[in-house]
This record gives sequence, structure tokens and C-alpha cells, in this order.
Amino acid sequence: MPFLTNDDPIPSRPASPIDERANRYVADLLERVPELVTSLGQGTADERDYSDYSPEGVEAMADLNRATLADIQVLEPSDEVDRVTKAALIENLELEIDAVERGEIGDINVLSTPLQGIHEIFDNMKKETAEDWDLILGRLSNVDKALNGWKQTLELRSQSGPSQATKQIALAIGQAEALASADSKLAALAREGANTIGDLGDELLEASMGARAAYSELADFLRKNILPTGVVNEAFGRERYEPRIRQSTGARLDLDETYDWGLQELARIVSEQKAVAQELFGDDVGVTDAMERLNADPAYQLHGTAALKEWMQKTSDRALDDLHGTHFDIPEPLRKLECMIAPSGTGAIYYTGPTDDFSRGGRMWWSVPDGTDTFHTWQEKTTVYHEGVPGHHLQIGMATFMKDTLNDWRRNLSWNSGHGEGWALYSEGLMAELGYHEDPADYMGVLDAERLRATRVALDIGFHLGKPSPAGYEHINPTWNRDVAWQFLQDNVAMDRSFLAFELNRYLGWAGQAPSYKVGHRIWKQLRSDAEKRPGFDLKAWHMRALGMGSVGLDVMRDALERPGEVGAAGTENLANGHHG
Repeated sequence: MPFLTNDDPIPSRPASPIDERANRYVADLLERVPELVTSLGQGTADERDYSDYSPEGVEAMADLNRATLADIQVLEPSDEVDRVTKAALIENLELEIDAVERGEIGDINVLSTPLQGIHEIFDNMKKETAEDWDLILGRLSNVDKALNGWKQTLELRSQSGPSQATKQIALAIGQAEALASADSKLAALAREGANTIGDLGDELLEASMGARAAYSELADFLRKNILPTGVVNEAFGRERYEPRIRQSTGARLDLDETYDWGLQELARIVSEQKAVAQELFGDDVGVTDAMERLNADPAYQLHGTAALKEWMQKTSDRALDDLHGTHFDIPEPLRKLECMIAPSGTGAIYYTGPTDDFSRGGRMWWSVPDGTDTFHTWQEKTTVYHEGVPGHHLQIGMATFMKDTLNDWRRNLSWNSGHGEGWALYSEGLMAELGYHEDPADYMGVLDAERLRATRVALDIGFHLGKPSPAGYEHINPTWNRDVAWQFLQDNVAMDRSFLAFELNRYLGWAGQAPSYKVGHRIWKQLRSDAEKRPGFDLKAWHMRALGMGSVGLDVMRDALERPGEVGAAGTENLANGHHG
């Protein structure tokens, strides 16, 4: 079906056998994964509970994936939407199954394991009524069960391998101990509930103490049972790294070429930064000095989380108002984005999508570490566009909205970091292209963010593949190691050292994820450049067509966008008119 104009009605696409099987897969997951019920606002799993993180739970999920894969493989696509669904779902399932079969379960790192997810899910739980707090009470009471299941998987991993890095285990111990402390977010959660719903106060405080004790026991377990099995070397090696980065990008990459490109891209960005620094402050001012001057300028400072939240909201609201109807057609339920300060204090900035029925809208979160009180708008304005509009909010929210065209898996569960984060980086550059960074200081922020992402490409691939150290770093070590990576990061990223330390630990423990941002950005730009060469190119229509596909692997997206006709996005130009099934 051709891409429609604004005068056409949105078709009601009948569900195909592939759609029905994908929907059944989602329903199966919503019976097994309570965290998904919280995230999507639907499903049958009990929100008081958690996923089964034990080896039996991991294998049960692998069996579900195997059964789904077998069914999808024999179904024939009925249209282009089906073609994309089949390709994307097969790729996703195969990679998930392969990871389990290679023993890549029970990862330990600082950002993407049950250690973090078990407590972070509370950020997304409603906290308004007694019923809301009763659900929180139930889940707090189950933290120990969830962590005990994960401990069993960690034990199995320690016996069968691959080995985990001693440094990452030690960092996990530190995180667990922090969550066990009397001033942890779990304690704060209970106090908030006690102040909100007095009748549940004592029970919440008791459950919080139990959850904190479970994290204390986890720390002891890691120290006594897992730490002795760790290895010094944090590098994953090429054999383990290749499937990891493919899982994060959905692309078969030439890793050596990508590494070289990352270093070249980094050099290009530095050169452009030097030019902006001279534009701002004169020929004798370098990049670092320029950033220090910007940080010291009260015009680019915010003080306190209240001021930060207000500025985020104002910046986001302006982008939504300006871009709707001009560069994008934004559906009515997406025309609000709530900016939030997260209580976890990790330093992360992230987006959580709306529930399936939009009863809870999209949210941008800033997890501000304790003691951080000053924020610099020149550096962070581009982050608002990354997480909000036209970044993740438009991308994820649009897919959720596409009930008339996309199945439940495509709308709510299909997520590829290279696609999603690549779009968010592309969005940062697009806002500069559209004139939202006319102040050279703000554009320095765009370049600063780009430099971080290019740094990640070189550091992540170079470190995990054990490549020779880049020029100028050989004196530290002939090949990439933690010392080289730490100096390289400090030289190229304008962040506080506490942020940088977290970033480095993230890269070394979660191999292949960090480069997906810039790799995805590269491919998004390549695809747009290719499309611009075709007759009748319209940028707004191209954006809406691509966004209407939802998040899929980069190779699947490339294949779909290079074919004429619909891409699972029929009628997306009309979405703003409220035609929603």
C-alpha cells in the first residue's frame, strides 16, 4: 500500500497470521514478566511479583522464544508490514536464544542486570492511591525472592562460564551495599509511602527493611561466592563481542572498519569544536578552556533540581509545539511529555514510554547524583531533544500509537539500541539543522555529545578486541586496557569524573551497547542521504515513514526503507488527526 497523504483516511489493516503469532508472544510475555505489566499498563502477571531470574526461569524464557521462532519461520508475509515483522522478530529471537545457548546468562555490570532493574521498576509504579501503594508493598516484599533467583543463575554462570570480571563483580557489590543502606532509595520509597498512605506505613517500612536486607545478602553472596571466581581481564574478546554488538545494533558490522571510522569521526568532531571555541572566545582559546568558560557563565547555569526540571519541561514543550505540523505530525496523545527527577541518583538520563492506553504518558528522567546542584544548559539542551522530541518520545510513542498498523510486539516490545539511540542522536543533529542551536554555546553542546558517542565507538571496540592503543596513548600501554580507556575518556568527554567513572564501568561491563548510538546515527544519516537522491524526496514524509516502522534492527530497517511502498507505517502522516483504532 502506498504511503498516504494527509487527505487520505488511515486504513484499518486486518491482523495477519504473523501479527496474531506476534501478539500471542506478547501475551505470553505479559503472563510471565510482571515488570512488563508495569511498563505497558496491561497484562495478567501480578505486579506484586518479579520475573523468574533463576536458571529455570531463564530456560523457560528460552523455550518460549524457541517455540515462537519455529512458528514465525514457517509463516508467509501477507504484506510489507509482515515482511518487516518476520525479519525483525526472527533476528531478535535467534540472538536471544543464541546468548542462552552460549552461556551468556547472569551478566554482572553496573547498568543492565536484575541488580538494577529490581529496584528501578519502582520508579515507574503509580504512587497515588492506597491500591497503588499496596502493589508497591507486595513488590517490596518479593525483592528477596527475585534476587535469590538471580543468585542461582550467577552461581551457575560461575561454574560453567564465561568468566566474569573481578572489577565488575566488585562494582556490583558496592551497588548492592548502597541499596542495603538506611539512606537508600528503598528506604526513601517506604518513607514516601508512609507519608502518603499512613495505614500502610508500618508495613511499607518493614518490607523496605526486608528488601534492603536482601540486597545486603546479595552483596555477601557476591563477595563470598562469585568474586573468587572472577578474572582480571575485562575484555570480552572478538568471539564474544561480535554477537553482543550485533544484538545492540541489528547490523553485521566490519568491526575493524567501524573502529577506524570511530577514530576518524572523533578527529572531525574535535576539529569542529576548535572552530566553535574560537568563534566564542577568540583564536587563542582551546576547547577545554571554552567549556570551562561556558560552565562558569551564569547565563548557562541552573541551580537545584527544581530549576532543572522546570527548564527541561520548558525546553521540551517548545520543541513539541514547534515541530508538530511543520516537520512531524505528532498524534494528540504524544503532545505532552513529563519531565521528571528520578530518585535513583545514578546520573543516568533516560526516557520511559507511555502505557499502551496512554493513561501514563511518556516521561524523561534525570537521575541526579547526591551533591550535584549545578547544571549547564549549553551542554544539556541537546539531551532534552535526544530523550524527548524529536528523539525517544516521538520514536517510542509513535510506535505505541500505531494500533491500526503494527502488532503488539512491534509497537511495545521491539527495541533495538542502534535503531533507537541512533534516531535520538540523529534527532540532536536535526535540531541543530533546524536552527535550535544557533547559539554557538548550544552547538558546542551538540558537538560535545557527538564526541562522547564517537569516543565510545573507539573505546568499546578497541578495548574489547584488544586493539593497539591509539596514537598518543602507547606510553600508557601498548594495547587498550582500563588505564588507556580511562585516560582516553578523560581527554575526550567533558563530564565530571564521577560521571566518567560510571561511564567507563558501563562500557567495560556491558560490551557492545555503547557504540550502538553512534553506529546507529551513522546508518540513519546514510539512509537519509540515499533517500534524498531519489525523485520526489520529502523529509517530513521520510521521517514519518521511518518512525512508523517502530524500532527494528538496523539491517532490517535499511532493507525496508530501500524498498518502495509501505513499511508498516501506512497513514502515519495522518496520525495527528486522531485516527486511532
